[in-house]
Amino acid sequence: MTLGVSGARPRSGRVRRRLAVAVSLVSLALLVLALPGCARFDDSASSPFSPEPTFSGSDRTSPKPPRPTRPPRTPGPCVDPDESVVATCLDTTGGLVVLPDGVTALVAERRTGRIMKVIALEQKTLEVARVEVDGSFDGGLLDLALSPTYTEDGIIFAYISTPYDNRVVRLTSNGDPPKDVLTGIPKGERGNNGALDFVSPTELLVLTGDAGDPAAANDPNSLAGKLLRIDNPSVGPPGSQPPPQVVMSGIGAAGDLCPQGGGVVWVTDRTPTEDRLQKITDGVPAPAPAWTWADRPGVAGCAAGGGRVAVMLTFGRAAAILTVDESGAITTAPNLVAQDQYGQLGGAAIGPDGTAWAATVNKTGGQPGPNDDRVVIIPFGGPGGGEGPD
Repeated sequence: MTLGVSGARPRSGRVRRRLAVAVSLVSLALLVLALPGCARFDDSASSPFSPEPTFSGSDRTSPKPPRPTRPPRTPGPCVDPDESVVATCLDTTGGLVVLPDGVTALVAERRTGRIMKVIALEQKTLEVARVEVDGSFDGGLLDLALSPTYTEDGIIFAYISTPYDNRVVRLTSNGDPPKDVLTGIPKGERGNNGALDFVSPTELLVLTGDAGDPAAANDPNSLAGKLLRIDNPSVGPPGSQPPPQVVMSGIGAAGDLCPQGGGVVWVTDRTPTEDRLQKITDGVPAPAPAWTWADRPGVAGCAAGGGRVAVMLTFGRAAAILTVDESGAITTAPNLVAQDQYGQLGGAAIGPDGTAWAATVNKTGGQPGPNDDRVVIIPFGGPGGGEGPD
């Protein structure tokens, strides 16, 4: 018998030696694979159904962890089966702010002066602070803003009503009395609502209502009906800051203010003839409102992000989603979402993930249900309102 193409007969001794070496190598490989704790190559990549790799931490081939889910809810008192509801059984609310983790928030109870922490995944609330307020008429604990260094100092700024005036205070959750930042904002039987937001680490904007006196909103000697800027409100003893600077006058019943970024801030307010959404760019008000509502649906809280502004409509019982075009203007009619779903909507805030949170005010002139008042997450993404929370 011949092997190969040359026809030459191989030497039988050499063949036997080569076969013996090959058998020994195979046996050694099988022994190594059989030993416990020894590494082996992962051949899963050769399969068309291999797991999708992840790139978190040092393990780049671990499968993706399962996404967290909310525990199942059994409907009942203070348990709302709606997955968008993240807090229930609150007293009538004021403003709210989402914490940096994106899954908890602080919401103000207007009449009680309590600041409640909302734990979204558990539909649970905890009292973290309380401030004495005058909750008569439409006054009380009206809005909240976090210190730019909140994660280090836990300081919260609040817009409140006292028996004598409306004012801005700062407080912590350790029970110390609040410290005054700005006092003497006029108070009336209506038009007391106000709003707060930081637009930089050193600039706090304060929106004040006209306290029921439209003339005061245009009076340069009055703090009513204005958009004010306070510099360095966290520095020095309370009251040591220079007087606030007026950014805008002529505000009616204050709604809210919501920074969009890039120097843009949106402001909502109500007048006797129309409700308005106004735009401030680099501290300069636009010459005309960005949008108006002649039917006066009660514009309230707002949240801005992703080229959209969500405005809560108290009497309209919906959220209006307005799209900002490339020129920065609003030229198309707002789209209404969550209409008649949660009742009257008041305060609003935007989370770090771009979701809009809103607080209901059904216990103030509305038709409260058994689980009111509530905090809900409003769809805010694409056309028609986009996607809600997972």
